[in-house]
Amino acid sequence: MLHTPSHFDAMYSGTDDPWHLRTRWYEQRKRALTLACLPAARFASAYEPGCAGGELSLALASRCDRLLISDASVNALAVARQRTAGFAHVQACLAQLPHGWPDQRFDLIVLSEVAYYLDAASLDQLAERMSDSLLPQGTLLACHWRAPIAGCAMTGDDVHRRLAHGLSMTALCSYRDDDLRLDVWSHGSQSVAEREGFKTPGKL
Repeated sequence: MLHTPSHFDAMYSGTDDPWHLRTRWYEQRKRALTLACLPAARFASAYEPGCAGGELSLALASRCDRLLISDASVNALAVARQRTAGFAHVQACLAQLPHGWPDQRFDLIVLSEVAYYLDAASLDQLAERMSDSLLPQGTLLACHWRAPIAGCAMTGDDVHRRLAHGLSMTALCSYRDDDLRLDVWSHGSQSVAEREGFKTPGKL
């Protein structure tokens, strides 16, 4: 990673919410957009790497039968564990991307505000690991801030372009505004309506 785990540990040394994930409308709105763009109401097994303090994890927990969350920061993960302590089906582990990827299979991976901390080669490795660990019909959602970040080689747009090129998956959904970019890919090509047995307009 371009930022070491100690960098993020230091951010959490004096506060349990350095990015104001709980209070900023931008963050609340982004979580709502993330949940709304998921193509299914519920998932059997999900993974959220780079979970930070666990605010998105709390929202995902109500949509998953099993949720694995991880972060490279000991301090951030301690906050996430505390925030999700009421959910027995949420497991938290210390892991640094891309090498700490778990040897598990998932039907949902949510990559939010973390990939621009990687260099291009590490992001390519991460894309391969995510694609390989998704089950058939599995879903990958990525959401990132679009503006340049000090110390990061890529913007959110760079990250999503590289993911789109490296993933052998179908694009299901794309959203962008001046602040953020959100894309959803899947190993399956069914739309939300098709997953419920309805024909999608334009498809014969």
